[in-house]
Amino acid sequence: MKATIESNNFAQQPTVYDVIISGAGPVGLFLACELALAKCSVLVLEKAAQPHSPLKQLPFGIRGLSAPTIEALYRRGLLHELEIHKRVKNPHSHAVAGPRRQVGHFAGIPFHQGNIDSTQWPYRLSGATETNLLSEMEELETVFTRRAVTLGVTIKRGFAVTDFCQTEAGVTVRSGEQSFTGKWLVGCDGSRSVVRKAGGFEFAGTEPEFTGYSAKVDLANPEKLLPGRNVTATGMYLQSQPGFLVIQDFDGGAFHNSGEPVTAEHVQEVLRRISDTDVTITALYIATTWTDRARQATAYRNRRIFLAGDAGHIHAPLGGQGLNLGLGDAMNLGWKLAAVIKTAAPESLLDSYFTERHPIGARVLDWSRAQAAIMKPDPDARALYAIVRDLIDTRDGATYIAGRVWGVHTHYHLGGNHPLTGYSVPNFELEDGTTIGDLMHDGKGILLDFNNNDSLKSLANEYSREIRYVSGSAKEQLGLSAILVRPDGIVAWACDAAPDYGELQMVAACWFVRN
Repeated sequence: MKATIESNNFAQQPTVYDVIISGAGPVGLFLACELALAKCSVLVLEKAAQPHSPLKQLPFGIRGLSAPTIEALYRRGLLHELEIHKRVKNPHSHAVAGPRRQVGHFAGIPFHQGNIDSTQWPYRLSGATETNLLSEMEELETVFTRRAVTLGVTIKRGFAVTDFCQTEAGVTVRSGEQSFTGKWLVGCDGSRSVVRKAGGFEFAGTEPEFTGYSAKVDLANPEKLLPGRNVTATGMYLQSQPGFLVIQDFDGGAFHNSGEPVTAEHVQEVLRRISDTDVTITALYIATTWTDRARQATAYRNRRIFLAGDAGHIHAPLGGQGLNLGLGDAMNLGWKLAAVIKTAAPESLLDSYFTERHPIGARVLDWSRAQAAIMKPDPDARALYAIVRDLIDTRDGATYIAGRVWGVHTHYHLGGNHPLTGYSVPNFELEDGTTIGDLMHDGKGILLDFNNNDSLKSLANEYSREIRYVSGSAKEQLGLSAILVRPDGIVAWACDAAPDYGELQMVAACWFVRN
């Protein structure tokens, strides 16, 4: 069954869309929101006829959102629409409160709230959003779909992209017997991306060490399994709630690659071997497999084709960083592509999507590989595992791991003389109670002037279509006198003393187009 969701904002859909997006997962939908916010016409094609799946719902669909994702949702006025984190604080039935509360893990080794020293993150102000919170895939897709449709995005479900061809002027996308035309195409269609394969993108990386299983089962004797995440002599198993299992079997990905069906007998055999128990599965309701294969496209753009999310990079879902990485891609690409389409920004601006996001993706892939390496069931890995476990149980170790897992250390190398350049803007609160996040709902950049400098106001007026000028003091200013923020919330320029007007002019011209 095919379904089309259209906004009432458009009486007639365009014959040529500004952007066509393949994939209506969280990444594709969030990208559609960013583009439509800038008044781009957007078509989203999704192969699945229905958006609902048990694998997108709790507990399998649970995802931990990192600081950059939470900030992005806050800056677009979407964070308040998430509800699951208000009622689900920790998915593990054995969770404890207080300083030993587990707030994340590295290779199954927990790090605890009481060991994290947030004073090591000096640019996170007291009014900052959370560093992490829980959501689920279906909740995110629901929130993003609602916003996208409100902004005028057309979503067609049951329309799988089967092929496309591009010219200097645009892209023709085929879905079965139908075709659609756009100026640009973005593949957000997951790890088996048709856009990536048809677009000729190289997908380089490493092969898997294990097959992972996610399964909902009935157990005759669940008490034989330990609660929580357990690294054993032969692999790892997690029983987050009774009957909901995650298993890692270090078979080199053989079972996943075999394509064989996941039966109750097979899951029971693997679970017994990994847990070293005689636990019995009496019913299997749903199961899926996955691996730690780690691959990344060597380019994110081929002329008028882009990749974002799992279409551009895959890795093991250890720590849940894949979703956050993809949403970061969308936040980075959206405003840049919209600027090229709507404000005649030079196409060279699009090159920064790859130079900024590819290194972030590479770091996440290495983070995943490192976890798989120390979880192997061999003596060398176990020795490393023991050392890392001890380090994580220290203040500096837990703070470092938390900063990586939660994305606090995310940074783009933009140059500039101030150490804040390239980082997420602190959530400054002005004297009237307004925050930076409140001022970014419309997707414009911000020039925040703490000293009411007439020269800065004059420059902002030259870019008034794309930059909002905000003056006045803040409750916490971190010693800054002024700061220029890109639409994605990244600091493009900052200064502590009298502003270097010439430097600011050059930086503004790099990211924005004059009126």
